[in-house]
This record gives sequence, C-alpha cells and structure tokens, in this order.
Amino acid sequence: MQININTDKTIERHQGLDDHVQSVVTAAVQRFRDHITRVEVHLSDENSQKSGDGGSRCLLEARVTGYQPIAVSDHGPTLHQAISGAADKLKRAIDSALGRLHDKKLHATPGLADEPDEVSE
Repeated sequence: MQININTDKTIERHQGLDDHVQSVVTAAVQRFRDHITRVEVHLSDENSQKSGDGGSRCLLEARVTGYQPIAVSDHGPTLHQAISGAADKLKRAIDSALGRLHDKKLHATPGLADEPDEVSE
C-alpha cells in the first residue's frame, strides 16, 4: 500500500510530519491493506478563511480494489487532530464499503447456486 502526502503552500512539509501521517494512516487501515492500493493525503491550513471547524484540514482518498475511491476529510484546531480524525473516518468508510461488497458477494453466490438446481428439476 502506497501513501502519497500532498500539502498546500501554508504547510511546511518535513520528515516528522511525513512519518506521523504514515504511521496514523497505516495504523487506521492496517486490516484492509490487502484491498488498498494507494492512499492520497491532502493537508491544508485554512486559518486565512476563518473556518469555524478549525484551521487545519486533512483529506484522505483511498483507492480500494474493486470499489470506487473512498474520500473523507476532517477539520481540526491542529494538523495532528485533523489527521487523526480523517484516519478514523477513513477506517469506518472502508469497513462499511468492504462490508457492502462482501454482502453483495454472499447474496449473489446463493442465487447463482440455486438457479442450476431449479433448472435441473
């Protein structure tokens, strides 16, 4: 699984920030790692816009095999809080999406298995 980190011009990117993002995102989606090819991370500081949600924003977009990309974002007073909040949201969104895919496969399989039996009778 690849994690790509992007920042806007207001965020100073450094190794400590990259390491933090890598560890938080990896920990959040670890159990789905076989289904995820890439996670795009977009960090920005919106203090100049006087956002009521907080000044820092983290947008995460996961590329999940067999599913449309899943994107979530979170705002927080600090960049670290926004990253953690977005990672939690991404974990829940992927769990929900993969659960729906799994349910569809389970429901489709019995239907396919039943059809030949009905035809042979």
